[in-house]
Amino acid sequence: MTIQLETDYLIIGAGAVGLAFADVLLTETDATITIVDKHHKPGGHWNDAYPFVTLHQPSAFYGVSSKELSKGRTAKIGLNKGLGELATGDEVMSYFGDLMRDHFLPSGRVQYFPMCEYQADHQFRSLLSDTTYQVNVAKKLVDATYFGTSVPSTHTPSYKIAESANFIPLNDLPKLEHGHQNYFVIGGGKTGIDAVVWLLENAVDPDKISWVMPRDAWLINRKNTQPSDEFFHTTIGAQAVQMEALAQAESIDDLFDRLETGGVLMRIDESVKPQMFHGATISELELEELRKVKNIVRMGRIKEIGDTEIEFEQGSMPVPTDTIFIDCSATAVTLKPHVPVFHQGTITVQTVRSFQPVFSAALIAHIEASYDDETKQNALCTVIPLPNHDTDWILCTAGQMFNQFVWTQEPGLKEWLIDNRLDGFTALMNNVDESEVEKRQIIGRIRGSAEAAMANVQRFVAEIHSQAES
Repeated sequence: MTIQLETDYLIIGAGAVGLAFADVLLTETDATITIVDKHHKPGGHWNDAYPFVTLHQPSAFYGVSSKELSKGRTAKIGLNKGLGELATGDEVMSYFGDLMRDHFLPSGRVQYFPMCEYQADHQFRSLLSDTTYQVNVAKKLVDATYFGTSVPSTHTPSYKIAESANFIPLNDLPKLEHGHQNYFVIGGGKTGIDAVVWLLENAVDPDKISWVMPRDAWLINRKNTQPSDEFFHTTIGAQAVQMEALAQAESIDDLFDRLETGGVLMRIDESVKPQMFHGATISELELEELRKVKNIVRMGRIKEIGDTEIEFEQGSMPVPTDTIFIDCSATAVTLKPHVPVFHQGTITVQTVRSFQPVFSAALIAHIEASYDDETKQNALCTVIPLPNHDTDWILCTAGQMFNQFVWTQEPGLKEWLIDNRLDGFTALMNNVDESEVEKRQIIGRIRGSAEAAMANVQRFVAEIHSQAES
């Protein structure tokens, strides 16, 4: 059976990105919206997340523009103590459920089809029946699934695993009923960090933890990502340090030394040069805990977990006695070549500000609501590629600096940024009073270094591209 539908916008994906986009359309236009998603509840990959997951960035600028997620609290306990609250997975799911039930659907302009899969040509099908839906889209198709978010519970490891291996995805860690002599955490990214922290918080001896880390990573200090006035000196101060480092660095290595010395970036082992940057954010207290684990395995990625031996890209080692393997090797987002955001009736939502996909979705929706010319829309939505290698920090920063400059030159767009809670920082800087001398000095440092920083970062970008081509 085929059902015909009418809508202005057909959005594929009811995750954070799709909902952030839909929210701005609902607020700023009178458009009708149809949202299709394979999950049974709104929230996208949060439906499949591990039980102890939390946001890695402050709740204050996550979610959708019109509805606050944060309760305005500062963490009183734990490894995020003293910083803005991080919503749990359950809290995020509840937030998106409430948004759909209490705001989107009652508007009368949103249709939501869970447990459905988009196929092609504005058609999708039910996963539970033979019903298909053909949609007449008056305006545009919106692909909010471009990031291809992967989580441990839905991830298929790329390596072989012997049947005898005691192997679990991260989601199953809280289901353990007894301890083990060895805990083998596979993956050096944020998921691996969460696994190690969880084990340590649950009294596992750090000497019993082995951590497979194919590449060490540069990490963002969460203290510098707090979007409230009480953290102005650390958050905006870190931006000043970053700008000065970019302006003064004599080489790429010198730049990262300055960023680390200034507290902008951190690494777990100060004796190992990072080769990875994924934008992971941790607290200084988490870093202290992670450094307790000394059994770091740096032999590249695992190729096979055998009955008695673990084979890596760069060597092998015996399987320790009574070992449980914990898979944290899923890549959070799939690295793909970027495409134009606006192209021939399709909007492909991508990052236009580094590490902020929901803000990016909201801004792209605002550009769609405010401009008709596709060339102009794309000019305001230059894609910033997702980071992978260590030097991608430079590429992301260069792209972000360019976009921010373009936005502030566009009439009305700076005001939108100031008013949009997902932005986080434009309002923080814009609301500084003339009498706040120390804050104005910090802003002055940013502005004073901006021209030299932009010139230097362009030199570094050219160097990175030259090395990639050689």
